[in-house]
Amino acid sequence: MSTTPNAADAVPGAAPDTGGVDTGRLRTALDATAHRIVYDQYGSGSGADDPTGRELRLISEVDRAHLVMLTERGIVDAGRAGALLGTIDALRAADFEPVRDRPMPRGLYLAYEGWLVDRLGQRTGGVLHTGRSRNDLNATTVRLRARAPYARLLDEVLALAGVLLDRAERYRDVVMPAYTHGQPAVPISYGHYLCGVAGAVLRSAAGLLDAGREIDVNPLGAGAVGGTSVPVDPARTAELLGFTAATPNSVDAVASRDFALRMLSASAVLGVLMARVARDLTWWTTEEFGLLRMADDLVGSSSMMPQKRNPFLLEHIQGRSSAALAGFTGAATAMSTAGYTNAIAVGTEAVRHLWPGLAGTEEAATLLRLVVAGAEPDRDRMRARARDGFTSATYLAERLVVDGIPFRTAHHLVGETVLAALDGGLPLSEASRTQPDVAGAAAGYPADWLDPETVAAACAHGGGPGGTAPDAALIQARSELASAEQEFAARRTRWADAAARLTDEVAKVVADR
Repeated sequence: MSTTPNAADAVPGAAPDTGGVDTGRLRTALDATAHRIVYDQYGSGSGADDPTGRELRLISEVDRAHLVMLTERGIVDAGRAGALLGTIDALRAADFEPVRDRPMPRGLYLAYEGWLVDRLGQRTGGVLHTGRSRNDLNATTVRLRARAPYARLLDEVLALAGVLLDRAERYRDVVMPAYTHGQPAVPISYGHYLCGVAGAVLRSAAGLLDAGREIDVNPLGAGAVGGTSVPVDPARTAELLGFTAATPNSVDAVASRDFALRMLSASAVLGVLMARVARDLTWWTTEEFGLLRMADDLVGSSSMMPQKRNPFLLEHIQGRSSAALAGFTGAATAMSTAGYTNAIAVGTEAVRHLWPGLAGTEEAATLLRLVVAGAEPDRDRMRARARDGFTSATYLAERLVVDGIPFRTAHHLVGETVLAALDGGLPLSEASRTQPDVAGAAAGYPADWLDPETVAAACAHGGGPGGTAPDAALIQARSELASAEQEFAARRTRWADAAARLTDEVAKVVADR
């Protein structure tokens, strides 16, 4: 007997089975990218991405460059180098399956090298580690490993900046109150706020670009800590691996993981910014403020309360924004226990904080980008809050100053005018004409002279929302964004070109053996 439900079996009045997409109040599913971030408990920072295979691929990539260089320098003959390179490439094609099940009593690298020696013999397999230590090898592979999460983070940061600038331009005329101490302060525009956030995001992007220059320096050749007597060519391996230069000092090469601290530091600064913006947006999306409305695919429902539209992604932004700060604290603490030489506390214990720190920051940036793109300002509500919050009061005081009244006196007079407006239930424009000491300044202006739009447009100095200042700010920010995108694109192109060049050089050595 079939137990498949059908229309005849439906309970009268029962909710339709929509797989949780339609809650009654919400008609669409959560944005797919946001869903992946907030509901994937094995996220990109968890280490659940085959760490053994990833590390072996990085090691073997360094091996390929190292062997090409050793061959070119005449340190290892082409026959043995070609045999090794061919076997390494076959191992990579097999996803390192023969190595994965080997005992690893002294670590992954020695198990991998041991398999190559067993396969090819000591005379061939044993030359792989010529002029090299695990210390400079590890210092090199960690820089290669950092490229992908670092690139993902920078992609998202630059995309966030782009969305902020697009929305800043779209909403440049949507007047709202700027808030200080949680109170309406002066009139700006929602676009002006977003452009300000974009400027801070772009500074963080610049910090990340600067930190990334440190992973473009090649430590290979530094050996255990004192270099090597073998005439290796670090500049050549740097070229083959996409680095820009070789480390000039062997101690610094193996002792330093400063790039991890600098990446986490730049990410932490960005995280603080994103948490602060998320706090603003959380307030502005409340029913009490009502300044912004989120699309259905950016909010959640309640399992119990049918009326709820929870902007819960903002809470995830606040939570994940702290990942880099936590990572920096952990990494810096671990490093501070070690001397300035190769150390597990630095190369392993400190660096392990980098990956979740970068991943958490990337995810927070992604969520904030989605929220900014999908948040729609309520123009009427924003304008009303700017008007009812008396945000034009400072402008009125400044007009009195232009008429020759000292600012502190003007400040007092306008304060009295605001009280009169509150007592009489009047807009500030009307109240200003009822106060004897203020009415003279108001007399020469039209009835709407203290409307928030008028005042915002008049604040054209000091980077305010009026005059040509918004255009100048947007032009400068877009120029900074384009420059950052260009620099990052060149870096990624160099990495990709190097990988292709290395494959070509490996093929030549294998063919010549």
